[in-house]
Amino acid sequence: MDAVFKALADSTRRMLLDRLRENNGQTLRELCERVEMARQSLTQHLDILERAGLVTVLRRGRERVHYINPTPIHDIEQRWISVFDRPRLDVLRAVKNQAEEYAMTATTVPNYVYVTYIHASAEQAWKALTDADLTAQYWGHANVSDWQPGSEWEHRRVDGSDKIDVVGKVLEVDEPRRLVLTFEDSIGADRAPSVVTFLIESHQDIVRLTVTHENLPNQEMLQGISSGWPAVLANLKSLLETGAVLPQAPWEMSQAHA
Repeated sequence: MDAVFKALADSTRRMLLDRLRENNGQTLRELCERVEMARQSLTQHLDILERAGLVTVLRRGRERVHYINPTPIHDIEQRWISVFDRPRLDVLRAVKNQAEEYAMTATTVPNYVYVTYIHASAEQAWKALTDADLTAQYWGHANVSDWQPGSEWEHRRVDGSDKIDVVGKVLEVDEPRRLVLTFEDSIGADRAPSVVTFLIESHQDIVRLTVTHENLPNQEMLQGISSGWPAVLANLKSLLETGAVLPQAPWEMSQAHA
């Protein structure tokens, strides 16, 4: 956490995070247009934020696109803020509510990016994302498809009802590195589906799994996936690293503390 606090100690870097919070997913050129700073200096600040894990960079063609990664802030919240007494929590909740009211007035919905590091191989992470039996263990749904470009996929309950909560189409397959899917949580809705990209990057004995969720229709869905993806990926990480999912479903904890 030393690198996180060092990165946040600088007002310029906090301002850059604010700019990304307002419009997540910006190139260096776009950030330069909003910040009065030399390109080289801005790059140095972004490098520090990236090394601290506060910013995730994805390549799109020749450009590097910058996204806020909420994981380090979440870790800080779990370590310290979660043990505050009730009055302080009430103050934090008031700030949160005010921020959400402001977000609801925004004209665009930012993309969502989440990054986690897992002690596993790329092949193991790929299988965890595409094997119906494994997804049933850590997600409570079986992801069913032949995982070929153009094929359909289903997010099917395993409670005996076989109800399908999400459908979509497989857009891109680069096993075991990249998988892109459409994500239709409101089946039959008259709107373009959102798109989920799983990027698996190997480094010796670990992988970095980056999940990007784009084309979100509204703030309600953004809020839902902002709590849903971390819970699902925490369960996936536990399964790959320990052989067992978490003892309680992490998404139920989010509902209990709402």
